[in-house]
Parts: sequence; structure tokens; C-alpha cells
Amino acid sequence: MFIGDLDKVVNLLLSLSGRLARVENVLSGLGEDASNEERSSLHQKRKILASQHEDARELKENLDRRERVVLDILANYLSEEQLQDYQHFVKMKSTLLIEQRKLDDKIKLGQEQVKCLLESLPSGRQPHRPFPEHCLI
Repeated sequence: MFIGDLDKVVNLLLSLSGRLARVENVLSGLGEDASNEERSSLHQKRKILASQHEDARELKENLDRRERVVLDILANYLSEEQLQDYQHFVKMKSTLLIEQRKLDDKIKLGQEQVKCLLESLPSGRQPHRPFPEHCLI
């Protein structure tokens, strides 16, 4: 149960961090011609995401406290080596979730870039064998 909650909270933090970063990138890239309504909407979205991110961080802190309680309980039942294995598993689980998210983001970015490149080609220059649909967004 703890591991499942850890997965959910780490994924939530990663998702909110990514969404917050995208909104901030859009905000920083807005030109002077952007409407006040658009700017206001993005600021509101950033405010909501920042609040949700802070809530998720609090969830993570509570989960960290729960992890310490679980470790104390497990210390009564597991050998030192088993306890170290468990701690390593928990640490690697989070690390691998973060790495997976980074790879997923890189794949998505690559697909977006390929799509944009293909769309920018003149109509007569389109590849004869288009990429399979699953390779594009």
C-alpha cells in the first residue's frame, strides 16, 4: 500500500511540475501582442498549479513520515540486509519513475519535432513512406 501511494504521489509531483513548467514557459514567451485575457488566464492557471504542487509536496512529506513508521515496523521483522534491500527498492522505485517520465517527455518532444518538420516540408517534398501513425502524435 505504501509503495502504491509512493507511485501516485511521485507521478502527481512530476505531472504538476511539468504542467507548471509548460505554463511558465508559455508565459515567458508571450509577446507584447498577447491579450490581457490570455495573460490573466495563464497567471491564474500558474497560481492554481503552484497551489496544487504545494499540496502534493505536503502529501510527499506525509508519505516520508509514513515511510519512517513503516521502516520502524519492518525493522522488527526483517534482517538488516532485508531492510536495506527494502530501502534500496523504495529509493530506486522513485528514481526509476522519474527517469521514465524524463524518457517519456523526450519521446513526446521528438515526436512533436518530427511532426513539425514533416508539416514544414513543401508538399512535393513529403517522404514517400510516411512515418507510421504511432510514431507521430
